[in-house]
Parts: sequence; C-alpha cells; structure tokens
Amino acid sequence: MSEAQTTTDLLDEGRALVDLATARGLVLRLLGGIAVRELCPDLPPRTRTGQDVDFGSVSSSRRALADLLAERGFVPDKTFNALYGNKQLYFAHPDGWAVDVLIDKLAMCHTLDFADRITRMPYTLDPLDLLLSKLQIVKFNEKDADDCLRLLVSYPVGESDEAGTIDLRVFRKLVGDDWGWWRTVTLNLERLRSLLDAGERPAIAGGRLDPRGQVDALEQAAGDAPKTRRWKLRARVGERVKWYEEPEESLHH
Repeated sequence: MSEAQTTTDLLDEGRALVDLATARGLVLRLLGGIAVRELCPDLPPRTRTGQDVDFGSVSSSRRALADLLAERGFVPDKTFNALYGNKQLYFAHPDGWAVDVLIDKLAMCHTLDFADRITRMPYTLDPLDLLLSKLQIVKFNEKDADDCLRLLVSYPVGESDEAGTIDLRVFRKLVGDDWGWWRTVTLNLERLRSLLDAGERPAIAGGRLDPRGQVDALEQAAGDAPKTRRWKLRARVGERVKWYEEPEESLHH
C-alpha cells in the first residue's frame, strides 16, 4: 500500500470513528494532517509516513469514548492513559495504526484551548484551530508550512463566526493576550511569506484564495490586536527569556 493510499484509508477510518462517536452523542473531531486533508480535498494530498490518527475531544466524552474505542478493537496503552488520560488518550489498532485523542486542548510550544469551538465543523477541528495548531510550533518545518498554506488557500480570513471562516476576532484575542503566542505566530507568518516569495508551492496548486493576502490579513490582525497588560509586561522581556515550552515526547507501550 502506498503512502497516499494509506492516508486515504486513515481518513476513512477517522471519519467512521467520528460518525460512531456522534451517533452516541460523543464529541470527537480529527486534527493534524489528516484533518487538513479532510478540509482541503481539492488540493494535492500530502503523503504520510506515520500510522497515527489524531483527534480532539472534550472531558465530558472521555470515558465513553474510551469504551467505544475498546469496542472497535483498539488496545489502550493502560500505563499512559492512567498517567495522562485527563488530557490525552492513546489506543493502538491491531492493523498497525494508532489513535491519539487530545482532551480539551493541545499543549505543545503553547497551549491551544479548542473545546469551546470543537463542534463547529462536522469532522475536524475548526480551520482556525488547525491553523493555530501549526503556527504555534517554534521548530516550524516544511510539512507545517504546507498544512498552513493549504488551509489559507481554502478558508477565508474574516470578521465572522460562520463555520469555515478563520475568525480574526478569536485570533486577535489569543495573540493580544499572550506575547509568547504572538511572537511564535508572527515569526511563522514571516516564514510563510518567505516561502511564498521563494517560488511556487505545489501543495496549494488550485487553491481558491490568495495565500499572500491571507497572510497579510493575519499579520495585520496580530499587529492591530489590543494588547493586555500581561502581554505588555512580557513584551518588555522579549526573547531574552524563552517564551515557549519544549513539547514533551510521550512514550506509549
């Protein structure tokens, strides 16, 4: 099976799990590269070498969701889930792929609380949350950049809470309250601009929106966002003190 076929199969499996959870009144949504694939079906697929499908869920669904996954043949990492189950669950499938479920938030270089917006889209996190999940990465790489650009050529940036819009009001509130978030996001927007200036990006061939205009809008929003006292106090320190967390590597058994 090729990597592209594997990605398609994993997306189908992910959608099926979301459908099962929804039928039971549970909250489950795709995140990561598989979610970007779901939201950007008209763009060239990104090949994938890993065998995990990442999801987001909420605390109220956690226990019943663990039962559902066990019923479907997934084997829990009991040690990991006992230690970290309040914020993350891990299950392996006998066919060789695995499921990671983040509860309420994504904590990496920065913390992204997605619980309040998790049901805005039928199968995935909101496009804004998926975009932020990538823009918060300090060691931003080509894969992260491609995922950001896929979203930016597919979903408009605007002043709206309409599903499928990258809501600038939510974006401003986040980056205007936390200087660390603001710094990492603005650095990565600069990196996206540099990549676009360097030449064509095959990953976004056929995208309906102008990626430069979208990056412009996000940069302007970050600059215009009202800054809290907390933001201003942290800005005085600047980059002399590390403004982000080093993501932990979790060991599954």
